[in-house]
Amino acid sequence: MNNILRFLLAAGCALAALQAAAAPAAIVEGVQMPAWVERDGRRSPAAAGMELRGGDQLRTGAGSRLLVKLADGSLVKLGENGSLTLAAIAPAPRAGIFKAALNVLEGAFRFTTEIAAKQRRRDVTIRVATVTAGIRGTDLWGRSRDDRQIVCLIEGRIEVGAEGEAAVTMDQPLQFYQREKGQTKPVGFVDAKQLEQWARETEIEAGKGAARRGGKWKVQLLRAETQDAALRVYDQVRLAGYAAEIHPAKDGDKRVYIVRISNLPSKAEAESLAASLKGKHGVAEPGISS
Repeated sequence: MNNILRFLLAAGCALAALQAAAAPAAIVEGVQMPAWVERDGRRSPAAAGMELRGGDQLRTGAGSRLLVKLADGSLVKLGENGSLTLAAIAPAPRAGIFKAALNVLEGAFRFTTEIAAKQRRRDVTIRVATVTAGIRGTDLWGRSRDDRQIVCLIEGRIEVGAEGEAAVTMDQPLQFYQREKGQTKPVGFVDAKQLEQWARETEIEAGKGAARRGGKWKVQLLRAETQDAALRVYDQVRLAGYAAEIHPAKDGDKRVYIVRISNLPSKAEAESLAASLKGKHGVAEPGISS
């Protein structure tokens, strides 16, 4: 009996270790296309459910948003025309410290922690152009645009500073740090209305055709009789930042190739995406299905 118990315990520990090792460092939870992931010199459209790893660079286009969930449960949101690199990120061992370094090169972002993950220990650094924020808090918003960087604390505590300057601690909600044209300004406070306006820059918008991990609806872009015809539209759509896939199917005795985008969470979102792609990238008459 003791030997059996030892075996079961060892097997359980091994399984837990394998599950931890298999857990992705980050995953795309939602995407309001167009958006891309650049890895090892190759660019692919960001897709809901895509696993991410250290070194990946995330890019968003005009009017797009990206929602990424880190291994510790934290959420990273990236607004339109943004560029963010997962400079260093890895799943934490059980009860260990989660460590990550994110570089925001352009655009608005938000880092927030869900309630269930707030007790996790983490060491996260976010670099916004030349400004670095050490995360001890659970919710902050920032932006790098042109020659101006902003970091706003929503909840918790952060240490923020530019290269060659002493870091300042912000531990009061709505405090914000600002640097413009190489000059750091005194830490101030922003009113709730301004923060609400800023926050909208990073939130996925309802009714804009955003995909979500686990979404059941699909947009059919093309039903082709040849693989070459399907590939022509597939390549155009993906190059434009939309996560198209090719699904071979049978139509009676014939094989057909369906070019589609999956993971739409509702009929309304699928209809919105279909309407936005009609007449573009080789897509003539898109349809939807669940």
